Amino acid sequence: VAVMVFALGALVVYESYQLGSTWGSDGPEAGYFPFYIGLLICISGVVVFVQSALRYRSDTKVFVESGQFRQVMIVLVPTVAYVLGVQTIGIYVSALAFIALFMRFVGKYSWLRSGLVGLSVSVIAFLLFEIWFKIPLPKGPVETLLGY
Repeated sequence: VAVMVFALGALVVYESYQLGSTWGSDGPEAGYFPFYIGLLICISGVVVFVQSALRYRSDTKVFVESGQFRQVMIVLVPTVAYVLGVQTIGIYVSALAFIALFMRFVGKYSWLRSGLVGLSVSVIAFLLFEIWFKIPLPKGPVETLLGY
């Protein structure tokens, strides 16, 4: 787990560096704050790894029970799918699917309510970011078909 945390932190650091992680003439560049957050994540991963390595033989307590691990995976797997979906089908369709499916399968809401909430959140986010604030977010084939 510590190695995964370090790797994710390193990815954040790398991507932030690509965006620009210094202080520009008009203030911080786009990657300034994510760069330092990623750096803290990397340092945390190293600290956890070292602590785990030092206690490996002496600590015999169970880290996580199967029920607890299942709860973590119920959140982790859809979140990873959402992040991958943002890269392939865009943020708005991914958000709709993530919210609707999470509500349906984890929250046990009806398909109608889940779909309406997912659609509403995606439409509001689209209007807020793309139309009002003029901030482009990752788009996929649906937005391309609609001309955005």
